[in-house]
Amino acid sequence: MSPRPTARRPRPDAARRDPSTTRSPAAVRRGPTARRRAARTGQYLALLGYLVFLAFPLLWLVSTAFKPPRELASLHPGWIPDHPTLDNFRQAFEEQPLLRSAGNSLIVSLAAAVISVVIVTPMAYVMARHHRSSLSRAATGWIVVSQAFPFVLVIIPLFLVLKEVRLIDSLSGLIMVYVVWSLPFALWMLAGYARAVPRELEEAAAVDGAGRLRVLISVTMPLLTPGIVATALFAFITAWNEFFFALVLLKSPRKQTMPIILTHFIGTEGVADLGPLAAASLLATLPSLVLFAFIQRRITSGTLAGAVKH
Repeated sequence: MSPRPTARRPRPDAARRDPSTTRSPAAVRRGPTARRRAARTGQYLALLGYLVFLAFPLLWLVSTAFKPPRELASLHPGWIPDHPTLDNFRQAFEEQPLLRSAGNSLIVSLAAAVISVVIVTPMAYVMARHHRSSLSRAATGWIVVSQAFPFVLVIIPLFLVLKEVRLIDSLSGLIMVYVVWSLPFALWMLAGYARAVPRELEEAAAVDGAGRLRVLISVTMPLLTPGIVATALFAFITAWNEFFFALVLLKSPRKQTMPIILTHFIGTEGVADLGPLAAASLLATLPSLVLFAFIQRRITSGTLAGAVKH
């Protein structure tokens, strides 16, 4: 007699499987893609909101600079002036020596930026290549501690020191102060760029027969160019916008910088001449914007310039 065939029992997972709830592979792939798109959309919306937040003061400044006094006194000001005028700019130049103060600010800012970069570049490279040494740790501690000191705490001893060396009321003394004040953060900033330079590129150039100086000039420096430019831009903008040190150290009207001249548009009773003040403030903002627009292309162009073998 042949054995009786046994019935096959269905698998438990197959018995409970509902075709209506089964997801196809295409649907599974669409799930993460949709989530990534939603996350990216949220990021773009957040960046757009942040951009609007940053651009609002500048747009309002531009609008105010071109408004006549009647619109400035309106209880319901608008974004776009109904009758644009250049009288605020003319009045600003007539009331205050804007060109002379802008020249002083330009001299001080450029000198502080160049001197800071020259001093910081070799220091940042040494810190990056020996970041585990005690010297590098001490430099990092100095950076952190120096940023904790407020201006008011150092202004009196700084004033006394500059008075002893006869650098009060001089652009040279102000340049020295700006260089010393921007060095810690500039060093920390450029050291981060230097750490990102791969050691393998320098070792490969050394294997090809390049000397130490040739490696630094042909390989390391092109890779450090974006960091050097960014550090110089930071030092320039810091010196250009600084007010407190310039107010205390500069006494002669002919040596005053742009931030000090802007305060002259505010009267003794605290009432601001809003139109000329907005026009002068807009002119004071333009150099930083123009410099950043001119340099930002070169920040990315030198990123891999040193990695090309000639």
